[in-house]
Amino acid sequence: MSRAPRPEPRVTAILGPTNTGKTHRAIDRMLEHDTGMIGLPLRLLAREVYDKVVTRRGSEAVALITGEEKRVPADPKYLVCTVEAMPVDRRVAFLAVDEVQLAGDRNRGHTFTDRILHARGAVETVLLGASTIAPLLERIVPDLRIESAPRYSKLTWAGSRKLASVPARSAIIGFSAEQVYENAERLRAVHGGAAVVLGALSPRTRNAQVAMYQAGEVQHLVATDAIGMGLNMDIGHVAFTALRKFDGRHHRALSAAELGQIAGRAGRYTADGTFGTTREVGDLDPELIDAIEQHSFPPLTQLYWRSSDLDFANTASLLRSLRVPPPQPFLLPTYGEEDEDALEALSKHPSVAPLITGPDAVRRLWELCQVPDYRKTHTTAHVELLAELAGHLLGPDGVVPDDFVERALARLDRTEGDIETLMSRIAWTRTWTYVAWQRDWTVHPGRWQQLTRAVEDRLSDALHERLTARFVDRRVTLVLGGTSTPGAVTIEGGQVEVGGIPVGTLRDGTFEPGPHPPPKPALAAIRRRLRSELLPLLDELDAADDAEVTVTPDARLVWRDLSLGRVTQGPDLFEPKIMVGRWDLLEPAERERVRARLEGWRQRSVASLFAVLERPAARHLSNAGRGLLHELRRGLGSVDVERVEDLVEQLKDADRQALAKLDVRLGTRTVYVQSLLRPAPMALRALLWSLHAGRRPLMEAPKDGRTSVPLAGWPRPGLVAVGFRPMGDVAVRVDVIEQAANDLRKWARGGASARDKIMSRLGCRPEDVDGVIRALGFRPGPSDSLRRAGGRR
Repeated sequence: MSRAPRPEPRVTAILGPTNTGKTHRAIDRMLEHDTGMIGLPLRLLAREVYDKVVTRRGSEAVALITGEEKRVPADPKYLVCTVEAMPVDRRVAFLAVDEVQLAGDRNRGHTFTDRILHARGAVETVLLGASTIAPLLERIVPDLRIESAPRYSKLTWAGSRKLASVPARSAIIGFSAEQVYENAERLRAVHGGAAVVLGALSPRTRNAQVAMYQAGEVQHLVATDAIGMGLNMDIGHVAFTALRKFDGRHHRALSAAELGQIAGRAGRYTADGTFGTTREVGDLDPELIDAIEQHSFPPLTQLYWRSSDLDFANTASLLRSLRVPPPQPFLLPTYGEEDEDALEALSKHPSVAPLITGPDAVRRLWELCQVPDYRKTHTTAHVELLAELAGHLLGPDGVVPDDFVERALARLDRTEGDIETLMSRIAWTRTWTYVAWQRDWTVHPGRWQQLTRAVEDRLSDALHERLTARFVDRRVTLVLGGTSTPGAVTIEGGQVEVGGIPVGTLRDGTFEPGPHPPPKPALAAIRRRLRSELLPLLDELDAADDAEVTVTPDARLVWRDLSLGRVTQGPDLFEPKIMVGRWDLLEPAERERVRARLEGWRQRSVASLFAVLERPAARHLSNAGRGLLHELRRGLGSVDVERVEDLVEQLKDADRQALAKLDVRLGTRTVYVQSLLRPAPMALRALLWSLHAGRRPLMEAPKDGRTSVPLAGWPRPGLVAVGFRPMGDVAVRVDVIEQAANDLRKWARGGASARDKIMSRLGCRPEDVDGVIRALGFRPGPSDSLRRAGGRR
C-alpha cells in the first residue's frame, strides 16, 4: 500500500503596523514546535529575541547567528538569526522571517525576497511584516493564509511645534548624523541633554544610550530611522525634524509607509502615542496624517530580487548569474550591490586576480565579498582590505595569519579621539569581528572572537562616554534627579529646590539663581521645570478664595508664599494700582492672567467693604440719605457729624429707619457703619488709606479688638480712616466714643461715677481717662462730680 503524500507546510503571513505583538506571536508559535528558526532585520533585535528564547528554553537549546556573532551550542533546537545570516539549508519544523516588507528596500530587499520565496519550515512558515506587502505575497506564495495584527494603541497627530517644546519621552528624528548631532546639541541647551541613536553605532553603544533614556537620565531620544525597527522603548511622541533622507544612492522624500513605521514607535503596548513635526518642517499633508493614523498605506508594487542560483565556474559567470533578469515583472533586479561591486573590483585587482584559479576559489572569494562595509564611506579602503584578506584566504595557507589580525586590532584598540574617530574604529573592528566569526578563515578563531569583542566593547564604552559628554550635561541630570521621575520642584518661602538641592529663589514669578549657579543648560532646565510647576498654580490661583491673597507691609501681594506682584497708589482711593511682578517664567498672556486675577481681587475686596451699604434699604433713601452714604464711602465707613451736619438734619424718619438697616449709626460726634469697625474691614480700610497716602510700610489697623490706642507712633489721618478719633493722648474707636459720651452725660446729670466704666470701655491707663473726659467736653469736679466744660454735649 502506497504512503499518503506528505502535506505541504502551511505558510502564514501575520501583517500589521508597529506595536501589534507580531514578533511575540511568532516566538510563541516557534516554541510550540520541536525545532525552529527566526530571521530578524537587525542584530540588536536578534539579540533581544535570543535572550527571550533562552529565558524560556535555556542556553543549550538556542543558537544566535549573526554576521558578527555566533553562539551555537552542541545541539540547538532553535536558531535566532539576522535575515542575511539564516542557514536556510538547515531543516527545522518552524521558520519565521520578520519585517518582510523590506523586500521592497533598494539596499537589502533581494535577501528578504529570497527568504520569502525559498525559506520554509517543514511544518509551518510565518512571514511577519506590514500589510503593504500583502498583495505581492499572495502572488508569489501559493496558498498563503493572512492574519491581521491590529495595533494595540492609538497613534494621533499632535501638530508642529518648536524643538524646545517637544514633550518629555519623545524621539526626535533626523536622517543624517549631522541632523542628529544638531538636534542633540539644541536639546542639551534647552533640556539638559538627549540620548543618541544612529545606525552607525555599535549595538553596545546604542544599548547604553537607550538605557540612559529608559532610566530617565535624559527625557529625549535623538535618532535616525534606525529606531523604526528598533528595540521597544518608552516613547510617547515622535517628532520629525526632516522628511528627506539619503538612501545610499539618492536624496529622496520618505514614503508614507516609512514615516508610519517610524511614527509607530510612539506608544507602547496599550499606551497611546502621538507624532508630529518641528516648526522647520511644518505641518504634514492631511491625507498623509490620516494614512499614518489609520496605518493605511499604498501597497508595494515591486520587490527587489537577485538570483540565488549562482554559477561559480569563474568570476565572469558568477557576475552573469547575479545579473539574471527576474522571473516576474513585479520583481526588480538588484544591480550594483556592495558585494557585487566588490566581486567585480577584486576580480580585476592585480594582487587577487592571479589567485582565482577555479570554482572553489570563486566561491571563497564570493564569501569574502559578503564582508559588510560598516563604515559606509563608499571609498576604495574597504576593497583594499578585502584584497589583503583575499591574498591570504586564496593563498597557499588559505587562512588569515594571526600576526596580520593582531596588528590590525592593535591599531584599532585605542580609546582616545572624538566621536567620529571612535565610530570609524568601531566600524573597522566590526569588520574584523565578522572575519573572526567565519568558519576556517583564521587559525585561532576563538581567540580573535574574544579579542574583537573586547576591543569593540572598549571602543563602544568610550563612544558612549563621548556622546554623553557632548550631548548630556550631567550636572543637569543631577539637578533633575537622574531617575525616571525627575526630582520635584519645591518652593518654600521663595526658596527653590530641585530634588532637594537649593538652586535659587523665586520672587515675583522670576527665578534668581543662587550664589553658585549651575551651568546655563541646568538653569534653562530648572526654569522650564519651574514653569511647568507654575502653570498648574495659575488654575489654582483662579479658584482660590480672595482671603488667601495677603498683602505684606511692603505692599507685596502674596499667595502661598508666592509673591504675585505689588499694590500701590492709584488714581483714586478705591482704585489702587496692581503691578504684576516680572514673572519671566510666564508668557505675556499668562502674566496678564495673573494681573486680571489680582484686579478681580481688588475690585471684590472694595465691593465687599461697602456691601452692607448696597442692601435693598438703600433704594428707599432720599437725596440726603444717599449723600450721607457717599460721604461714608469717602470716609471709609465713618465721618464726623460736623462734616455732614446739613445732611443729617435733612433726614426723614424713613431715612433713619433705612440707614439703621444698613448698619449706619447716627452718633452725636460721628456717623459710622458699625460692621466696618470689625477687624477684617478695618484692615482693609487701613490698606486703602495707606496705599492712597503712599505710606510705607503699610499701616496696620489696631488689632485684637482694641478700642483705644496711644496716639504716639500712629499716623492720625490713618487712625481716622479706620474709625478712630484722637481723644487726649489716645485715639478711641468712634462707637466707643459715643458710648463713653452717653456714660458721661448720665454722670453729669447726677448719676454714679462712670470713670471705671469708661476706663473699662477704653482699655486704657487711668491717667488717659481724664484726657478722654476733657476731650468729650466734661470736667471732673470735687467729690467725684462731673460738669460740662462748655456748650457742646
